[in-house]
Formats: sequence, structure tokens, C-alpha cells
Amino acid sequence: MVTILFASFFVLLLIGVPVAFSLAISAALAVWFGSSYPMLVVVKEMFSGLDSFPLMAVPFFILAAELMTGGAMTTVLLRFASQFVGHLRGGLGYANVLSSTMFAGISGSALADAAGPGAMMVRMMEKSGYDKSYAGALTASSAVIGPIIPPSIIMILYAMQVSEVSVGGLFMAGIVPGLAMTAMLCAANWHVCRQRGYRASEPRPALAEMVRTTFLAIPALMLVVIIIGGIRGGIFTPTEASVVAVFYAVLCGTFVYRSLKPRDLPAILLRAALVSVSVLVILAAARAFAWVLIIESVPQTLADVISGWNLSPIVFLLAVNLLLILFGLFMDPLPGVMVLVPILSPIAHSLGIDPFQFAMIVIVNLTIGLITPPVGALLFVISSTVRLNVGELVREMPPFMVAHLIVLTMLTLIPSLSTWLPHASGF
Repeated sequence: MVTILFASFFVLLLIGVPVAFSLAISAALAVWFGSSYPMLVVVKEMFSGLDSFPLMAVPFFILAAELMTGGAMTTVLLRFASQFVGHLRGGLGYANVLSSTMFAGISGSALADAAGPGAMMVRMMEKSGYDKSYAGALTASSAVIGPIIPPSIIMILYAMQVSEVSVGGLFMAGIVPGLAMTAMLCAANWHVCRQRGYRASEPRPALAEMVRTTFLAIPALMLVVIIIGGIRGGIFTPTEASVVAVFYAVLCGTFVYRSLKPRDLPAILLRAALVSVSVLVILAAARAFAWVLIIESVPQTLADVISGWNLSPIVFLLAVNLLLILFGLFMDPLPGVMVLVPILSPIAHSLGIDPFQFAMIVIVNLTIGLITPPVGALLFVISSTVRLNVGELVREMPPFMVAHLIVLTMLTLIPSLSTWLPHASGF
């Protein structure tokens, strides 16, 4: 079954079949030709993969992000970020990264980040004299922060696979790595802008204007405080937090910023539904794929083999980094979590690796895959929204890939970057 599973999966990917369908079809072929199980079991596992209360948070966080964009909160956050750095050399590049970091605290999705404020930043940077391809590459790279800064859809899914970590703990574990990614991307932007002579086109705003812009941004920024504070304080669960985020976005867009109109809601709901369905279909297919691996005892066999090598924790983590980077070339993060985490997490636990450190290494690795060809989803989102060739984006990507890999190395060698905050918070 395993041979049929992987052979059919890679063939389907190579001929351009979408990842979700590749996962589901390869699982069905493995069951049909390699076992005596009825085909109905594939459908059953796909439904079981979605039959989970925590997964309800996924469509609600996606809807909250769409409501924030439709309710002008995205524009407010862009102005808030630009006022501090817009007048510096490469200032709009810094604003791009900072706005992605702030929006990450709302959406939990890299794709929502890229399609919303990211597309707006590309147009702003192009008008100010930046190469469009550079602006697109920076936007795609900064959108990777989306699943790292809480809330995060991939963290919710990870916590469903591993009992040693909670969603709240993972949310806390992602804050420092996310801020480290922000700092490294800003450093990469400084280096490129210094080489190419990109200069600021905006004057430093007056103090009164900065105060006004900051005041307007406070309601949008408070959403992050409400989500994290509510979960940490035990006021609501992560799933309930996603519903709170939706209602808060509606209230802010309607009564605070007064830009969200009833006529806008059908289009917003449709966009959120389409994104949610695409995510959930991938999760359902990944569950069927993972089920085939489990009944064939692949996780247990690999765990026994790797444990027999007597690897040190550092060597194991370095090997995991290499494996996940290669895996990310062909697979989206969500099915990656479903397929790989049940295999690798028990091994990491047996080696004494902190579960929060391992979780962040896996999540950062897989999200970096969103900007690596040939199937990097963020590359195609930016390409389609701002009409750029994917090849142009890839050529501009090396400085930002280096920045992400530096953060990944830091997470591997310095466990406290991902473990200190969740442990200090009681997780």
C-alpha cells in the first residue's frame, strides 16, 4: 500500500493535480489496489478528519481576516506602520513587514495576509519607485509571519495532533519567533535597499498626525490583546476566540471605522467560504493519506529505525530541518502537519526535545515552504493578485530566504526562543 500511495501521490503532483486531490486520490488508489479494505473507508476518514470542534476556529479566523480587510482596518494598520518607518531609506519595505506582523495577529493565515494588506503594499511600493518584483517577493516573505504570530490556523491543527502541547501554549510559543522573523526581514530589506538606492518618498508625519493615526489603530490592535488575553485568562477557548474575533471585526468595521456596509457582507462571506473550503478539503484529504500510513505502521517503523541510530537531539533537529525544507517544496503546511507530525513528534519526545521547541521548528519549516517553488502557495497568490511572473518573484527571494533560515537556525540552537514564553505563562 505504501508504495502505491507515494508513487501515485508524486505522479499526480508532477502532472499538476492540486495537492488536496493528489492526497485523496493516492489514498484511494492505495486502498483499492493494495488492501482488502472497502473504498468507503477513505470517505469515512476524510469526514473524520473534519469532525473536530477545534477545527471550527479555522473558518472563523479566516472570516475575521476578511472582515478586517473589508472594514478598512487593514488600511489603518498600514498607515500606523508607515508613520514610524515610511520616511527612512527603504521605509515602505519596513512598513510592509510591520503591517504583515500586525495583521498576522488577526488572520492566522499567510494567504489572507498576502491577499489583503500584502497586495496593497506591493502597489504602494511600486508607485514609490521600488521594483515590483522586489515588492512582491518581500510581501510573500513577510506573509510567512502570518501563521507564526498568534492566532494561527496551523498551530490549532498541530495541537490536535500532539497531546503534549495546547493551542494556547503554541500561541505563546510563536510570539518571539514571529518577532525574530520580523527583525530579520527588516534587516534583509535594509541590505537590499542600501544596495539598490531605494529611498523614502514620504516625509515624516507631524506629531499630531501620528497621534491621530495611532489612536485610530488602537481598536484594530486590541483584537490581538483580546484573543491572547482571553485564551490565557481562561475566559474562552481558542475556538470561541475565533468567534469573538468575528464579532469584534464586525463591530469595529461597522461602528468604529464605519466602512463595513451590509451590502459588503455577501462578498466577504463568499471569499471567506471559498478559502475555508479549500483549507478544509486539504485537511480531509490529508487525514485519509495519514490513515494509510498509520495502518501500514509507517510512523512506528520510522520511529524505531531513527531511534536505533542514537542521534543526539541537535543532529536529529538538523535532520528534521532538512527533511521539512525538502518536504515543503512539494507540500502545503497543513497536510504536512497531518502527515509528518504524528511520525516525528514521538521521536522528538523520546530524545527529550521540548515539545514547544519542536512544534515551532516544524511550523516555521513548513511555512517557509509557502515561498519555495514549485508549489509555494504564496508565490502564486502574489503572482495572481498583482500580475507578476512567478519566476520574477523567485529571483528576488534569496535575501529573504536567508533571513528565514537564520531564524530557523536560532530556533534549533536556542530552545528558549520558543520555550521561555509558554513556560513562563504557565503552559
